[in-house]
Amino acid sequence: MNQWEVVIGIETHTQLATVSKIFSGASTAFGAAPNTQACAVDLALPGVLPVLNRQAVECAIRFGLAIGAHVAPKSVFARKNYFYPDLPKGYQISQFELPVVQGGAITVQVGSGDKAYEKTINLTRAHLEEDAGKSLHEDFHGKSGIDLNRAGTPLLEIVTEPDMRSSDEAVAYARALHALVRWIGICDGNMQEGSFRCDANVSVRRPGAPFGTRREIKNLNSFRFLKEAIDFEVQWQINEIEEGRAIQQATVLFDPDTGETRMMRSKEDAHDYRYFPDPDLLPLVISADWLERVRGELPELPAQKRQRFVEQLGLSAYDATTLTASQEIADFYESTVSVAGQAAAKPCANWVMVDLAARLNKDGLDIAQSPVSPQQLGGLVLRIVDNTISNNIAKKVFEALWSGDGATADEVIEKQGLKQITDSGAIEALVDEVLAANPANVAEYRAGKEKAFNALVGQVMKAAKGKANPQQVNELLKAKLAG
Repeated sequence: MNQWEVVIGIETHTQLATVSKIFSGASTAFGAAPNTQACAVDLALPGVLPVLNRQAVECAIRFGLAIGAHVAPKSVFARKNYFYPDLPKGYQISQFELPVVQGGAITVQVGSGDKAYEKTINLTRAHLEEDAGKSLHEDFHGKSGIDLNRAGTPLLEIVTEPDMRSSDEAVAYARALHALVRWIGICDGNMQEGSFRCDANVSVRRPGAPFGTRREIKNLNSFRFLKEAIDFEVQWQINEIEEGRAIQQATVLFDPDTGETRMMRSKEDAHDYRYFPDPDLLPLVISADWLERVRGELPELPAQKRQRFVEQLGLSAYDATTLTASQEIADFYESTVSVAGQAAAKPCANWVMVDLAARLNKDGLDIAQSPVSPQQLGGLVLRIVDNTISNNIAKKVFEALWSGDGATADEVIEKQGLKQITDSGAIEALVDEVLAANPANVAEYRAGKEKAFNALVGQVMKAAKGKANPQQVNELLKAKLAG
């Protein structure tokens, strides 16, 4: 693989969070019976005219501002001509030469731990367009059906430069983009319902050589499938080239059952679509006042919040990235810190990212469904920080809060008698008892066996029913054993 460099660009079809379609008043609600949400405009009946949805334009403006792009004061809609059963007009209204959003970038965190690094992915453009309908091939006795409910659904197609060099970078970008469009409220991000679909353009080349021929993997609707599809496609292309065969530009599909990509059709170029300005739509003009109003309505963006978490709360870049993976996680974390105090920012981060995340995952819950509120978790961390309870005891308190056995950490601690023993005299008495009862462990430790010390710590904690302050136990034991 070191002899080859992977080149990846991603096009993402983001369904915009509008109540009606981009050029008609028909509903965009998901799950309706086939063809019940397709009006005369969507069906392309004779004499109908498209009318642009202002809310869809605002979504595009929000995105452009969020990625630091140029939001074009004037952009143009074009007709993209192709013939397919689920495209009633015989063309798709899109944008070509003058898109509404031009340029911009998204910086992502790739990997974790010592191998983590930041990468900036440059965007080429983001343009408004309408979705096509959907062909249905099941339960039709060998025939296909057409559902035009999706026809005319507003999309923002977001196109990157070919800046990614691995499937890990592609997934990091897709996750960051997914989080961003949800964060700024322009897309619900539901990948199962088709609200966020990625197409990956993949090619390979020798390092330093010109770009190779790309193949486009269409409609990837999960991050796992995105990674698996790219990894398979990369290896397939390398094998083809090494066996003396040329790569042909093509559109391919990924089969999750086999883990393989397969060719769907030869890939078209822009000239094949015969783009020309749509004569039924005036140029889209975005005034400076409109732009500034939308800018003023934007929330604090993930990148800004990450930077604040690092600079003000002392978190690592990795922790800050994890805690800004969604607006819900960031809000939960900040509410937790507001209770426990800024000095407890790191312990709060650990509890949200590790203990809470693990339990949510185990029970199949989103953070918004957490039985433990930020106020409860903040109260728990507060009691760890002030040495009322140890980390081990805190896990018991957390379980009690999760199951609804107490309204606050303090109530659980009081009710179950879990308050940590910090009285040095009481702990010293327990240490003396354990040392007297375990002469073999004492002799082993003094002979250089570190494991014997851990065994003695365990005996003291057992005698204290887990409630002795671990740091004090360690210090007293070491002092006694050194004497």
